[in-house]
Amino acid sequence: MAEHSRPEPGEFSERAMRLASAGREFFRRGWVLGTSGNFSAVLSHEPLRLAITSSGVDKGALTAADVLQVDGDAIVIQGAGRPSAETKLHIMVVRLRGAAAVLHTHSVWGTILSEAYAAQGGLRIEGYEMLKGLEGVVTHEHREWLPIIANCQDADVLAQRVEDALTRHPNAHAFLIRGHGLYTWGQSIAEAQRHVEILEFLLEVVGRTNPAGPEVQL
Repeated sequence: MAEHSRPEPGEFSERAMRLASAGREFFRRGWVLGTSGNFSAVLSHEPLRLAITSSGVDKGALTAADVLQVDGDAIVIQGAGRPSAETKLHIMVVRLRGAAAVLHTHSVWGTILSEAYAAQGGLRIEGYEMLKGLEGVVTHEHREWLPIIANCQDADVLAQRVEDALTRHPNAHAFLIRGHGLYTWGQSIAEAQRHVEILEFLLEVVGRTNPAGPEVQL
């Protein structure tokens, strides 16, 4: 799809099916239990159009019918349902990173570590071979910094915090919202899904090794 073009007919349906499939798989892995999590994919950048999962939907039973099309102001222009307030976070990530897909999970380890490392403002992960699954990373010696952002029920405030964090850390592949979960992205749905798999693995490794945070060595 050209960057400056409207969505082609059929693209919304294709993205919706792929997001629904990813959501059911994440549910199966225990990363988006109940109605948690939300997923989006870009349909066009100019004007901005996103396919994004509807709020309050059980991700284990997610279907393409549960995906909406929204514009750059998070207004629904296709589909039935209500977009999550976190739609604004997806839009912010797309604009800052030029992402084609943004995926948000609510795993146990992501939640635990977002609290345990909050005082440090983020979590550093290094030395693991699995880091090479992140786009552009070619060595296990890579140091990945996951900013941890304080949660807020005001979506505009939270989106501003995301913008600030991603501006300060231009090489970050993801961030955590404290007490909430992981956001990551990619240049395709497949790449974003791979990033979820890699990062959720690494979060579990760190959590099992040192769940209480950096001040306690197990």
